Amino acid sequence: MADSICRTLRDGALEGELAPTLTIKDSLASPFAFHVFSHILLQLSSHIIAQKSQSQGIVIVALKRSPSFYAAVLNMNGVDVASSNKWIHILDCYSDPLGWKEKIRKPVNVTNCSHQISLATSSFKTVKDLDKLFLVITDLGRGLVGENKSRFCVAIDSLSELLRHASLQSVAGLLSDLRSHDQISNIFGLLHSDLHDERAVAALEYMSSMVASVDPYYHSADGQKGSLDKSFSEQNFTKGKFNVRSKRRNGRVRVTCEEFKVEPGGISFAPVLSVDETAIAGLLPKVQFNLQLSEKERIDRSNVVLPFEHQGTGKPIKIYDGRRSLEESNSEANPISSGKKEDSAVGEIIYFRDSDDEMPDSDEDPDDDLDI
Repeated sequence: MADSICRTLRDGALEGELAPTLTIKDSLASPFAFHVFSHILLQLSSHIIAQKSQSQGIVIVALKRSPSFYAAVLNMNGVDVASSNKWIHILDCYSDPLGWKEKIRKPVNVTNCSHQISLATSSFKTVKDLDKLFLVITDLGRGLVGENKSRFCVAIDSLSELLRHASLQSVAGLLSDLRSHDQISNIFGLLHSDLHDERAVAALEYMSSMVASVDPYYHSADGQKGSLDKSFSEQNFTKGKFNVRSKRRNGRVRVTCEEFKVEPGGISFAPVLSVDETAIAGLLPKVQFNLQLSEKERIDRSNVVLPFEHQGTGKPIKIYDGRRSLEESNSEANPISSGKKEDSAVGEIIYFRDSDDEMPDSDEDPDDDLDI
């Protein structure tokens, strides 16, 4: 649920709790996580402008896109970029992440890109030092919201780039420090899951309170060829499934699923519709037997009498326990035969209690409540 994610990030963290953290992961089969990242960034920006969000500013850690790209995205979606310097700041880790360009560049050619971009931008050239990166992020956030209890959010456009330059332990430590910071409202980042091993992906998912997975709409069966497979592959590049797993405060985990569609104007989300039966039939392997029952087969199955099943004479089933009934106590004339059916021609077993000192349940049928 994209709207639910945006609301959770908008509401932020409660006092004394860790900041909500969202990891958006995708793969080569459905590479649309950045569309989701941009959608959430725009939603939070609109909430901040309308003063409906706990966070009052955004620090974008740009590792995959240039600052000019974010300026263009905000401008295309109606955000006043000229006045955004008060609530948004971009930490440029894209232009020169390791500081190599600064060393080989001649002084005469040095240009400050921040003058060409209307957004507030700072360059960061030591991406491998995540401790320093944490200090810079928090300093920029305090520069936006002040030193009081106001909060800001952190957007990291590529956790995969961080894992490329630093160890998994360092990246997990950075996320842990950001989540526990008392002025950070929420954190969300992007991860290309097929670029890392399962251990790294599982560790980042563990650090996140929400995990959004961008999956392909159709999964082709092994060995399936032809026009059907080709049509499904084409649809996977325009739409897919958006699976969200969120951890609630009470410890429960909620799993939801939506459909998304990538359009020229952005990405849109819709509830999951029923899948076409013909599409399912094309994806299922061909077998020599039918897994469904016909109407006649259902009727025949319901008419089968199971072994030891009561035939349903309409009378209640009574099991004689060896004790005299109240009617027998009043009339000594009739013999003790309460366990005998009136119209039964078969034999019967009559049991007499040895003494009245026995436990009441000692001679009762433990399966008396079962209709067998």
